[in-house]
Amino acid sequence: MLNFEFVNPVKILFGKGQIAQLGKEIPRRARILLTYGGGSIKANGVYDQVRAALQGRRLLEYGGIEPNPRMETLLPAVELVRRERINFLLAVGGGSVLDGTKFIAAAVHFRGDPWDMVVQGAPLRQAVPLGAVLTLPASGSEMNPFAVITNWQRREKLPFGSPLMYPRFSVLDPEVTFSLPLRQIANGIVDAFAHVFEQYMTFPVNAPLQDRMAEAILLTLIEEGPKSLADPSGYDARANLMWCATMALNTLIAAGVPQDWATHMIGHEITALHGLDHGQTLAVVLPALLEVRREAKREKLLQYAARVWKLESGTPARRIAGAIARTRAFFEAVGVPTRLSAYGVGPETIPVIARRLKKRGWTGLGERKEITPEIVRRILEASL
Repeated sequence: MLNFEFVNPVKILFGKGQIAQLGKEIPRRARILLTYGGGSIKANGVYDQVRAALQGRRLLEYGGIEPNPRMETLLPAVELVRRERINFLLAVGGGSVLDGTKFIAAAVHFRGDPWDMVVQGAPLRQAVPLGAVLTLPASGSEMNPFAVITNWQRREKLPFGSPLMYPRFSVLDPEVTFSLPLRQIANGIVDAFAHVFEQYMTFPVNAPLQDRMAEAILLTLIEEGPKSLADPSGYDARANLMWCATMALNTLIAAGVPQDWATHMIGHEITALHGLDHGQTLAVVLPALLEVRREAKREKLLQYAARVWKLESGTPARRIAGAIARTRAFFEAVGVPTRLSAYGVGPETIPVIARRLKKRGWTGLGERKEITPEIVRRILEASL
């Protein structure tokens, strides 16, 4: 097992009716900015619950944070926070709203071009405290210090993070997911699955507890994901899916193990260029990456085949092929196609993405930093 430090300060309020507890979690004298997306929280009752829980508080609003949140959309909110002396942010929505709100929190006290926080990893010294009411199980942003932001003008989508960006608390009520479109739930299943893979599907370092926790999340997603689609108002399945998505990326299963993240970095390029949903890009890239990197990931692929898919007989090559095929089939079964061609993206995008990665100086992605732009080409060719 590798050396590690683990701290996670996020308080989770999980279950039915927990939005009513908001007033206890935010300081009484706080000047609050409520952030949200396209307005669905007003249609499904979440907005009214939040307002009721914060009745009598000093509260402003900023809506319109889009999927794959754009810096250009967020900068006016930064100015609003400065002008109105806001000292607490409350994100109400899915991962994009949370990520966008983290950017706002970080940019308020940042001196210089806010994009430098993202593209250069410029250090943060101060951030506005924030909390979250999660409405979509997928990104894990509710319990981690990371965000992914799009610079629309430059067609770049990049991650960044800081310990200052941990939410103070997150409210997770599975009932608020009942009205979500099934496409968003399906994307969330894939997103959580891929998050686990980025931390699990690397190479062994004798970390059996982390491996088994990761496998438990995968097995639960395989069992509960289809149930959450078949019965949109089934509380238990939605609760299990929501907690899986949180546990998949709260840094716990990453402790002491190598991490990959090439699937995400390649997927971000596809989204930046073609506008695919984040979950869709992961469903496309992940099986193709496993195909191309099957030898580098051989030991963990065999472990995954046996422990998750119960593939314990036949040659190693056959078991690995079976595990990859079942992974692809699972994504397809929950309604997320796994080929670029299914989204109208052709081979002409492959050299563009390879050039963009090379220009950005990413000469080696993955757990061993071996995935060069040329290997990215092969992965994308396998995803067509």
